[in-house]
Amino acid sequence: MNFLIVSGLSGAGKTRAADMLEDLGYYCVDNMPVALMPRFAELCLSSYGRYDKVALVTDIRERNDFAGGLANTLKELDTIGMAYQIIYLDAATPNLVKRYRETRRRHPLDPSGVDLAAAIELERTQLADVRGRADYVIDTSELSLLDLQFKLVKLFGGSEDGGFAVNFLSFGYKYAPPIDSDLIFDVRFLPNPFYVPELAKLSGEDEPVCDYILESEESQEALEKFCDFLSYFVPRYRDSGKPALNVAIGCTGGQHRSVCIARALAKFIADEGYKTSCTHRDRDRWAR
Repeated sequence: MNFLIVSGLSGAGKTRAADMLEDLGYYCVDNMPVALMPRFAELCLSSYGRYDKVALVTDIRERNDFAGGLANTLKELDTIGMAYQIIYLDAATPNLVKRYRETRRRHPLDPSGVDLAAAIELERTQLADVRGRADYVIDTSELSLLDLQFKLVKLFGGSEDGGFAVNFLSFGYKYAPPIDSDLIFDVRFLPNPFYVPELAKLSGEDEPVCDYILESEESQEALEKFCDFLSYFVPRYRDSGKPALNVAIGCTGGQHRSVCIARALAKFIADEGYKTSCTHRDRDRWAR
């Protein structure tokens, strides 16, 4: 089980980190009281794998001796046999001041807004022991959201690319391209089975149709180039922190060529070790 405790300075990006961990398949709870962590951990341990990836955000918002309370909680977690890792998000005071000025929020230790910089330094002092116990300290002072996401994916993405998947969708241009695709391949230049009477009412999932499409040298060359393209770009999309890559393949009606090529590309990417899905939006429209 992966049990993460996310803490650190106010304004350093803990809530953003929780959102990113959620995209990696973690069950996340923000502003979790430290006293409830052991009970929650026991629930997770008895859930038979339902909660196998958990991230709990806890910080100075609790106010009542947060650092001391967290230390006691960690002892309880050790007692019940819950292995955990602590992520501590840090940032330089000028950066935190700038973020608070931009968001117009109040610091938990400066509710009256009198001295923000002093409140940040007080928090830094109070959390020194928490920082010292952290397994990972991430300084977000100069990190963009994409940089932070990349770090978290690298650290906690897991052995299966953090749930990253490549989703293929075939479609017909006569019904408009899908609006949520990252990449679109147009295969209307390939041989069209629609004009072969015995193939017209079949689809790209039928072997005679795919044989007809892929027997041409042009189709073979196009498929090879599509595969080369995906071999280069898929890992780069994955490493950028995207949870999924949506690839659309279009032909005129979405019945023959796009279906055949989408299936071939999905098999190729699956053989490369990625999670894949393959759906055919317009395959059956001809029968309606």
